[in-house]
Amino acid sequence: MNEVKQLPFLRERFYPRERRSVARAREFTRDAAVAWRVGTRADDVLLCVSELATNALLHGVPPGRGYQLRLLLSGQTLRIEVHDSGDGLPRLREPDGESGRGLVLVAALADEWGVGERELGKIVWCEFGLVEVTF
Repeated sequence: MNEVKQLPFLRERFYPRERRSVARAREFTRDAAVAWRVGTRADDVLLCVSELATNALLHGVPPGRGYQLRLLLSGQTLRIEVHDSGDGLPRLREPDGESGRGLVLVAALADEWGVGERELGKIVWCEFGLVEVTF
C-alpha cells in the first residue's frame, strides 16, 4: 500500500517594532486557525501568539527592526515560531507585578515550548497537538 504524506502548511509574516503589530499577528493567526480548522485550541494558540509577539517587542526587537511570525501545521501539530534579532534568552521566572507572566502562560497552554538559535537573535517557539483538525 502506498503511504500518503501530508505536506505542511506554512504561513509567515514580518512585523515592525510597533505595539499594534501584536494585534495584527493575532489576526493573522486567527485567519490561519480558521482556514486550517484548528478547533478547540484556537483560543490557546491566539493567547500564545500574543505573548510571544509581546515578548519579542519588549525584549527581542532592537529599534528599527521587527520580528517574523511563522505558523506551521504539519500533520496534527501546529508550531508557532517568533524570530527576533535580540540578545539574551527568555526564561521562565516568577511573575512580579505586571510582568513575567508571558512565558508562564505559554508553558501552561502549549504542549511544548523552547528557544532555538539563529544567526542573529533567536527563535522562541511553541507547539500544540491538534486532535480536532478537520479538512
